[in-house]
Amino acid sequence: MPSPIEGKGRYMPGIDGLRALAVLAVIAYHLHPGWAPGGLLGVGIFFVLSGYLITDLIIAEWRREGRLNLKSFWLRRFRRLLPAMLVLLSAVAAWIWLVDRSRLAALQGDFLAALAYVSNWWLVYREVSYFESFGPPSPLGHFWSLAVEEQFYLLWPLLLALGLRLQPRRGWLAGAMLLGASASAAAMALLYEPGSDPSRIYYGTDTRAFGLLIGAALAVVWPSGKLSSGTSVRVRRIVDLAGTAGLLVVLLMIGLSRQYDAFLYQGGFVLLSLAAAVTVAALAHPSGHLGRILGCRPLRWLGVRSYGIYLWHYPVIVLTGPAGSDDTSLARAALQLAATIGFAAISWTFMEEPIRRGGMKAWGTQLLGWYRKRLPKPGMRWGVLSALLILFFCVSCIGENPQPPAAKNALAKESEEVVTPVPAHQPEQATDEAGTVTEAPGPKADEAAEIVPPASPEAGSEEAGAGITAIGDSVLLGTAAQLEKLLPGITVDGKVGRQLSQAQEVAERLRSKGKLGSRIILELGTNGAFAKKQLESLLHSLADAEQIVLVNTRVPRPWEGTVNDMLKEASGRFANTTLVDWHAASAGKASFFAADGVHLNAEGSEYYASLLAKAVRKPRLPQ
Repeated sequence: MPSPIEGKGRYMPGIDGLRALAVLAVIAYHLHPGWAPGGLLGVGIFFVLSGYLITDLIIAEWRREGRLNLKSFWLRRFRRLLPAMLVLLSAVAAWIWLVDRSRLAALQGDFLAALAYVSNWWLVYREVSYFESFGPPSPLGHFWSLAVEEQFYLLWPLLLALGLRLQPRRGWLAGAMLLGASASAAAMALLYEPGSDPSRIYYGTDTRAFGLLIGAALAVVWPSGKLSSGTSVRVRRIVDLAGTAGLLVVLLMIGLSRQYDAFLYQGGFVLLSLAAAVTVAALAHPSGHLGRILGCRPLRWLGVRSYGIYLWHYPVIVLTGPAGSDDTSLARAALQLAATIGFAAISWTFMEEPIRRGGMKAWGTQLLGWYRKRLPKPGMRWGVLSALLILFFCVSCIGENPQPPAAKNALAKESEEVVTPVPAHQPEQATDEAGTVTEAPGPKADEAAEIVPPASPEAGSEEAGAGITAIGDSVLLGTAAQLEKLLPGITVDGKVGRQLSQAQEVAERLRSKGKLGSRIILELGTNGAFAKKQLESLLHSLADAEQIVLVNTRVPRPWEGTVNDMLKEASGRFANTTLVDWHAASAGKASFFAADGVHLNAEGSEYYASLLAKAVRKPRLPQ
């Protein structure tokens, strides 16, 4: 994300314009995935840009000096990246310490991984999903991409210097880079499993290196220092047409792609990288019109500060957004965007640019001079310092208020499977984010208001649930007692963290034990999306069932719309299916939910169970 405009390279304003579009796409995705469902592709654009610009700088220095000063290169990189990052990490730590210091222990590893630039592998090791996380997300979750780039900055100069020494011919170098890119893309495609969480291949340096290598190969065959503005009109038109086509492909993919599309992991990310590379080639050409358009002042201003914008945007969104809510407030989003850009502008003006140009010592001198100029009298300086200390103390006192422990980042998947019927006297159960089945703290007897759920034609009748099987995840598990009360005799098979891809195996096991009824409730989708073929295969395997009740989901996560659209479409094509629209039924009923916005309290469980009971038809009597 940084703007490598130091050194003797030629400044290309259109490149900064592309940076601006990329970082705005990422912000839009994190604010609300519906605005830019493919906004996560902005990171892929940054990878191509980094590969091109860094390789272009290294090759230019090699051609000019006959060698590469690795120490100088790495010092420039760290001087460009580290100061702003350290300030961001300090600000995030201070905010959490003041507002909810109970989270600091859980985030300690995230801070250390960010400092060491290994966040991507830290997330892989901890099996933290980029797409399917519950509880408050880490404000440092976006550091995975910075880790990938920094690992590239550390290793690539060594490999490139070796390549330049052994085989300086451009064709061989570019071919080797493209071969490496092909291996990386193949690893992504081979490791991808449709319907499963793709976070491992999304985070991995090995499976994301193709974007960086495609950009690097472009720098070998299209070095910015050798591009001339004195080209023919025909060449300029070809460059502009190719760049425009590449930019349109990038924008279309950002607008139409979704993070669970199998296409992305089976070639889509590569297509994005190639389209971005063609766009970069056009923007690097000094005579292109596209470069002048994207190099307009507003986009250029944002692009120059894109590193700071990327650093600040996710902590601002995470730490100022409502927990466990999928409601999108345009006013809040506008304030978050303004705060992000404001922090980035301050970081660029008072830290990044001065340090980049003069180093730490010059920066310290400049800050001291600015301080003395605006506060010329010693008394004024002491007054400001005292006010800041008092403010800090007051906020610290506020932070002393006890806070509830933060929910863990993801649903644990080691919980024991639970198969009922549940005795009618069993206490209500709820499942927390760690996957632990616990007694839910329902309202006290003298305080609880009577709940009158929608009437079910079978509710309460003897053995009304005979022949009914419910298969689901922790949401179903938390309502097992209520379902047994309404449908005595029902078999409930719920497991924390269950995915739809596991349902067919569960159904076969229940069938072999004679516990699979003729009426089946399927409540799955809370923990992530699934492939259309997986859902169709499951429904075909249950074709002999009299009725299949599909329950859609309310989960404030990006896959909610994908899951619900797929279930709705399937319910219209399979004759024996019925759709329970839990998403619509629970709209505006925040009092039903726990803090994560997904799992249900006592009131919500009663209502949820009543909807399922009402949806199940009585078995037809034999003629």
